[in-house]
Amino acid sequence: MKVAVTGATGTIGRALVKALLDRGDQVAVLSRNPEKAADALGTAVDAHAWTEPESQPAPKEALADADAVIHLAGEPVDQRWNDEAKKKIRESRELGTRNLVAGMKDAGPRLRTLIAASASGYYGPRGDEKVDESEPAGDDFLAGVVVRWEREAQAAEEHGIRVAMMRTGIVLSEEGGALGRMLTPFKLGVGGPIAGGRQYMPWIHEADVAGAYLFALDSDEASGAINLSAPEPVTNKEFSRALGKTLHRPAFSPVPALAIKTLYGEMATIVVNGVRMVPARLEQLGYEFRHPDLDEALAKAVG
Repeated sequence: MKVAVTGATGTIGRALVKALLDRGDQVAVLSRNPEKAADALGTAVDAHAWTEPESQPAPKEALADADAVIHLAGEPVDQRWNDEAKKKIRESRELGTRNLVAGMKDAGPRLRTLIAASASGYYGPRGDEKVDESEPAGDDFLAGVVVRWEREAQAAEEHGIRVAMMRTGIVLSEEGGALGRMLTPFKLGVGGPIAGGRQYMPWIHEADVAGAYLFALDSDEASGAINLSAPEPVTNKEFSRALGKTLHRPAFSPVPALAIKTLYGEMATIVVNGVRMVPARLEQLGYEFRHPDLDEALAKAVG
């Protein structure tokens, strides 16, 4: 199979490209900087320039003879949100996906699948309620971004393309990401629950992110929204306790919500609020998680 990938140099992208190559797939990468992408991913990938995703269609030569596209590109959400940052977060997803689909529609008859990144932020803060794919969108900034993001991806269905949208939770990765930012205070013995710790964290190990993407790529029944999280989400307090245990460090230093809001501004809503997202669709389709246990997943992720 030939698969075109955007956002390939990010944490999830690198894991996915490796998984695709390991099983013998051809990989074409669309990047603002193809030379940098080739250096990061190796000579086995075919790197193509897509320098302005928000204003130009994806290059057809990068999609030629592709069987599927995995779309991961987007401005990082994990930053302080000011007006300019919000605009980049929104437009990189909405316009970038629109222009990807514009390039896909005439790419050739083999192209029949789009697996598009999405986010648990679709649901907004939901407290203790278990949330599966049937639940409606939230009404905060990030939920609005995800709604527009998914709408642009679903437009590919008009061209006979199967679309799956992977609403991803907090990824536990050896490469860093959200877990990497948590490690320093915990290693110093000053880690602990945030804002009381009652908010849920829909976590998932990086290997299951890659595994679920490949599963969706190969399964004709995988379409629409798919929650990407481990079967048992935990509260922030439970997660903090498990991470402290894994690192053999105390995990009793609470971080007040005010401190997080002062540091991150509006973006703090991601941290101090949560969603008890469950992977109902993945389990219905028969995906078998590699790391369903939090203690084991953390041990694997922190090496």
